[in-house]
Amino acid sequence: MDYGALALIPPLVVIILAILLRTSFEPLLIGCIVGFLILERGNFFTGFVDALYRVMQDESTVWVILVCGLYGSLIGLMVRSGGALKFGDDMLKRIKTRKAALFGTWGLGLFIFLDDYLSALTVGITMKKITDHFRIPRELLAYIVNTTAAPLSVIVPISTWTLFIGSILIKSDFGGEETANHAYWQVIPYVAYSWVSIFMIPLVIVGVVPLFGKMKKANARAINFGQIIPPGKKIAAVKLELFENEKHPKSVYFILPLIVLLAATVLLDYDALKGVMIAVAFTFVYYMIMKLASFQQLSETLFAGFNSMLYALALVVMSYVLKDAGDQLGLTQYVIDSVKPLVNKELLPVLVFVAISFISFTTGSSWGVYAVAIPIIIPLAISLGSNPLINVGAVVSAGVFGANACLYSDATILTSQSTDTNNLDHALSQLPYALLAFGITVLVYLGFGYFS
Repeated sequence: MDYGALALIPPLVVIILAILLRTSFEPLLIGCIVGFLILERGNFFTGFVDALYRVMQDESTVWVILVCGLYGSLIGLMVRSGGALKFGDDMLKRIKTRKAALFGTWGLGLFIFLDDYLSALTVGITMKKITDHFRIPRELLAYIVNTTAAPLSVIVPISTWTLFIGSILIKSDFGGEETANHAYWQVIPYVAYSWVSIFMIPLVIVGVVPLFGKMKKANARAINFGQIIPPGKKIAAVKLELFENEKHPKSVYFILPLIVLLAATVLLDYDALKGVMIAVAFTFVYYMIMKLASFQQLSETLFAGFNSMLYALALVVMSYVLKDAGDQLGLTQYVIDSVKPLVNKELLPVLVFVAISFISFTTGSSWGVYAVAIPIIIPLAISLGSNPLINVGAVVSAGVFGANACLYSDATILTSQSTDTNNLDHALSQLPYALLAFGITVLVYLGFGYFS
């Protein structure tokens, strides 16, 4: 059955309710139910449960749950060791100004490039104390954390994102006999949204791009009244007391596990799950040897850290159910088919970027959109004589925009988690900057289309 424009209803319901209710999970749940009402009508509950089964049995869902949960365990250990706190104290001694704190956040985000989840969680938790000291609102911290997570992961040669997209290119017979990384490297210069959004951050920090809208109000609230955290319901952050045995924390308790995590991920074929498993095991044993805590305390911390991620993971899983409904309704194909009559060689890159951005923004999905859209866009670009590298770059840019701007994307949720702020306050205060980068990117792809 062709559902046509009805496919747009569930994600629009989610967006409208999220803004009205100022919460995330309930709008997602209602949006999913609306989707299955359209699909199954009176049998919608069975359809919803079946979709939930499919999502929970999917390998990528299991991967996300394990990676995020174990990141929570690792961060919980590093927080309780006092290492993360001491690292922040040491950085605070060297950071003397508000701008330096913001640039430090940006720089740390650029350093942790292997995985967007790792970046969003680690940078937020590490930099909170420093930015709080200079009365920087959590919304501004969250904007920088979010915009140096997914956007960076697609313009570095090696990351979990580049490997995933490269594998899709190879399956689409685009990379020949090349490895996934090599197949993707040629696309990197054309991922315009990421380049624009990342290099817009320093312009925001120095004031070339001014604070406006909700971000300006948040900044005034923090400076004038010292209210760093926005009022309202927040996603529970990792809040754990230091281990009883730890009286003199050291930065190495934070830095060494992080180095092991990065090294293990690289050495184990850039597998984030294997990397974090090795890092958790190493950190557990390392802290035992250093006598920071008892075996029981360390074990309890592993579960407490994992547990701190459950609400965020519930949101991510529900967003996957929404995507399942969108796939059954034919959302991606509907949007692409709507764009096709408007397509020519010159306009293809910008139309691809705008259309896929809409899909990614409304579904909160990036990797799922890539898996569906890239195999469609490559032959379409070749048939029209348009550079396929530019058009793949446009698809990748669109997915990053969705991760960056969607009110309920995993990137937005995890950033809210790490910065201990309201998910909707973060999303709405960041949205104007994501839209500004979006507008500039539209102009870039128009230029690519007409002059490349």
